[in-house]
Amino acid sequence: MKYYILAGEASGDLHGSNLIKALRKEDTNANIRFWGGDLMQEAGGTLVTHYKERAFMGFSEVIMNLSKIFKFISNCKKDIKTFNPDVVIFIDNSGFNLRIAKWAKQEGFKTHYYISPQVWASRASRVKAIKRDIDAMYVILPFVEDFYKKHDYKVHFVGHPLIDGIANREQINPNQFRKEYALSEKPIIALLPGSRKQEIKKMLSVMLSLVDDFPDYQFVIAGAPSQDYSFYETFIKSENVKFISNKTYDLLSVSTAALVTSGTATLETALFKVPQVVCYKGSNISYQIAKRIITLKFISLVNLVMDKEVVTELIQNNFNKKRLKKELQHILNPETRKKLFIDYYELEKALGGKGASQKTASLIYNAIKS
Repeated sequence: MKYYILAGEASGDLHGSNLIKALRKEDTNANIRFWGGDLMQEAGGTLVTHYKERAFMGFSEVIMNLSKIFKFISNCKKDIKTFNPDVVIFIDNSGFNLRIAKWAKQEGFKTHYYISPQVWASRASRVKAIKRDIDAMYVILPFVEDFYKKHDYKVHFVGHPLIDGIANREQINPNQFRKEYALSEKPIIALLPGSRKQEIKKMLSVMLSLVDDFPDYQFVIAGAPSQDYSFYETFIKSENVKFISNKTYDLLSVSTAALVTSGTATLETALFKVPQVVCYKGSNISYQIAKRIITLKFISLVNLVMDKEVVTELIQNNFNKKRLKKELQHILNPETRKKLFIDYYELEKALGGKGASQKTASLIYNAIKS
């Protein structure tokens, strides 16, 4: 059968690649065409457009690039029609995907959505469009299933794919890892400043302002696969700062603590049982708009799943050197760490266990076949 998959950003590429592998197990004759990234391409199929080409962050940047976005939408529709798939599979990335889903449903294509748009965070009115345009929804967070129940929409909770990704990864030798990347013997504080240039610029300089205050620790930047070292190099002013690209899981496996930009990385850090401070700062206009439409108590997935403050969140003006230093000292305290580890184990249980990608692939394949 023919599958057309639409994913955006690095996390969508990761989950899309695992879904492609799972689909190939279900359907040995799968013909897959997609919008995604390098990981999806490695998993097999035909890449149409890379997510890096449409990585627009925040309300203001989206407005400035509207003509490009509309061109992407038009090209996508034409390509789907030419390919004529048995199913169109959407992965997160709601701004783009929900527009395509409306059109695809009207054109008679089967529409399946893996990893729900964050309608549970803002603009719940979009549920009406999802119920109209999406034949099947697969969610990876337990509270999202509860959210849709309240809106009389049956979805499939399949568990979180990160659990598989972390469990199945190749284990590293910590000593060899340190030697390969010229790391000292000091305990490591991992810095995860995001994947887009705009957010990295806002996050990394504040994170690195703590280096001299923690001389007994080594700070290591987790470089995003979408950015070159030359971009990060301008921020590095100390010999006690190292850079490792596209090895976030390996880095987290040897880290003592982490400063993490809000997003999927907060959950990844928790699943590696690394104490963390969650950070976020956007442009003032984007923040003011978001503050008026987002209805959640928390921004980190860790706190949202647990429905309580497990990790500290420093947002906008609270994300500054003084507060960040205080919170980093807090998570380096042994008593704080013990409590965090207990909460992290409870979090992992709540996420539903292994097999998310395979469950989703099986449900999609059987739905189309029937």
